[in-house]
Formats: sequence, structure tokens, C-alpha cells
Amino acid sequence: MGLSSFFKNLFGSTKESATELANSAESTLEQVKEAAAPYVEKAETFVEETIDKVKEVSEPIIDRASEYAEKATEAVSDVIDSVKEKAAALTSDDSPELITETVVDASEIGDEDDGKA
Repeated sequence: MGLSSFFKNLFGSTKESATELANSAESTLEQVKEAAAPYVEKAETFVEETIDKVKEVSEPIIDRASEYAEKATEAVSDVIDSVKEKAAALTSDDSPELITETVVDASEIGDEDDGKA
């Protein structure tokens, strides 16, 4: 019986130690949260201010970029229209017909007549 009481005491004290450790960790976590709260608030404020500054600085750049995008779109559109017009002119029925001629070398004709068999 001494052995069973030994194990009961051993495991019982371990269970109590684990519970005390968990309670201590929970208490420490709460203290850390309270200590970190002002830093978290400062970090949030810093992030919000930084985002606002980035928006202010980038707004004129974005406006200029959109102006250039519009100009580029117009230029590309003009090029496409010009290519379409030229392609239409080349494929339309109004385009001049190509005339081909067969040219015969007269000296070859004379050589055939001289070689009568």
C-alpha cells in the first residue's frame, strides 16, 4: 500500500503544479497585454498616418499616369484606324487590277525557223 500512496501523492502534486503553472501563465499573459496596449495603439496610429501620407503623395502621380494612359489610348486608336483604312484600300474592288504580259524573245523564234528539218 505504500507504493500506491506514493504514486497518488506524486501524480496529485504534479497535477497541482501544472494548474498553478497554467494560472501563472494566464496572469503573465494578461500583464503582457496590458503593457503592450499603448504600443499597439501607437503602431495603429503610425500605420494610419503612413497610409494617409502615401495617398497624398501618390495622388498627383496617379493623375499624371491616367492622363498619359488616355493619350496613349488615343494614339493607339489612331494607328489602328489608319491600318484599317490602308488594309481596306488594298482589299477593296476599287484597287487597280494587276496586268501581266507574256514577253517572248523574238530571237528564239527566228532560230526555230532556220532549223528546218
